[in-house]
Amino acid sequence: MTGVGRCPLVLLPGLDGTGELFTPFVQALNPQLEVVIVRYPKDERLGYTELQRIADAALPVGRPCVVLGESFSGPIAISLAAARPEQVKGLVLCCTFVSDPSPWLTRLHPLLGLLPEGRIPPMPMLEWALLGRFASPDLRALMDRVLRTVPPRTLQARLRAVRAVDASAPLCAVTAPILSLQALQDRLVPASSARRIAQLRPDVRTVCMDAPHGLLQAVPTEAAAVVGEFVEAQGHLELLPTSCR
Repeated sequence: MTGVGRCPLVLLPGLDGTGELFTPFVQALNPQLEVVIVRYPKDERLGYTELQRIADAALPVGRPCVVLGESFSGPIAISLAAARPEQVKGLVLCCTFVSDPSPWLTRLHPLLGLLPEGRIPPMPMLEWALLGRFASPDLRALMDRVLRTVPPRTLQARLRAVRAVDASAPLCAVTAPILSLQALQDRLVPASSARRIAQLRPDVRTVCMDAPHGLLQAVPTEAAAVVGEFVEAQGHLELLPTSCR
């Protein structure tokens, strides 16, 4: 890979908001690729509008970049790409959605509201939803350590925001090439969410991987190869859409 340092990759985290769960993926990326990890405040119950301001402020000043939105942050990445076409030269959407993806997902928020501060849902339930058969001791330990640092009320506020979000119009306004990563074993965001993205943007390049919702954590090497090539391609190659099989 040549010239990767010219276009930083900005990573917007999933529901936890810490950015710590990107560790396996970042370690698998080409070390020459500059990476910016956006981190959301743990103790503030912010919605999409406020979190987008935080992400916007984290973009490299005066430099083009590629933005990756994982899961919860997909709508934020989309809105940034639509609002800053001169800066965001590529958009990566990973296991994400433009609007409320799953009644099961958003129904988690009452459960979180019943938990004492500092507690999270049982780890077996989270492992089943996020990792499935791809769970390993290292991934379990990482997920457990990270999620225990985020107050349940913060997670609840973000799940509530998911119920009302709709990034359809911004997605249609994005001028940058779009790469969509879809996990074939995703238990949280259904395949219909990826199809909706493709319906709104027939030019999207969709790559399907045998992975759980935690795609970047479970198959980091494969994901890093695809995303790294996409970053390098901006300004050099025309990306053609593909379809899931």
